[in-house]
Amino acid sequence: MNAINHAATALLINKKWPGVPIIPVLLSVQLVEFLWVLFNLLGIETTTTEPQIRALNDIHLAYMPYSHSIAATAVLAFLVWAVVAKLLKKPAWGLALAVAVSSHIILDLATHVHDIALAPGIGSPMLGSGLYGVPLLALVVETLYGVWCWRVFRGSKVLLTTIVAFNLAALSFYSTAIPGPEHLLAGHPKIFAAVIGVHIIVGLVAVGFFARSHWRSSA
Repeated sequence: MNAINHAATALLINKKWPGVPIIPVLLSVQLVEFLWVLFNLLGIETTTTEPQIRALNDIHLAYMPYSHSIAATAVLAFLVWAVVAKLLKKPAWGLALAVAVSSHIILDLATHVHDIALAPGIGSPMLGSGLYGVPLLALVVETLYGVWCWRVFRGSKVLLTTIVAFNLAALSFYSTAIPGPEHLLAGHPKIFAAVIGVHIIVGLVAVGFFARSHWRSSA
């Protein structure tokens, strides 16, 4: 799922668990993806591309069981919960942040092709809805999800515009008919991972900045 829509999930977390600070929530919804970037840069996980990238389905998340498997996410969410709820004595925060971490893999299951493993070492079955096989439909669904997050949160019009604009800015990545800069990433998976890392940070900063005035600090 587009990074801006993962970031928008933080808005739902705040609606359900007001009082949890904005920065931990934002970091939690993208913690899985931060690990993916790190593991790709280190060569622990693998991404491949077609000789020419025309749309997102020309990029293949070939091996990512440590960042994007069901079991790895469950362990990561548990660790976040344990640290926050037990060590920091913030049980409500711990639950909220564990759900935020888990939301990432849930959304990816709803959009990815079959590239999400059950656990490291288990190569079959690979999970995913297959929505990314129809990139333009995926963009519509993802954009509607981001707008829904905004609506539930009752954010500002500037926040809505930001979410929609980030989605539309990715149009060339979802359509073979629209040329874009992604073709420069063909054959350069580590550069692609680094670009995604920057994209994650920019999306989190944008949502955090424009959501801060409506962020619920208490129930």
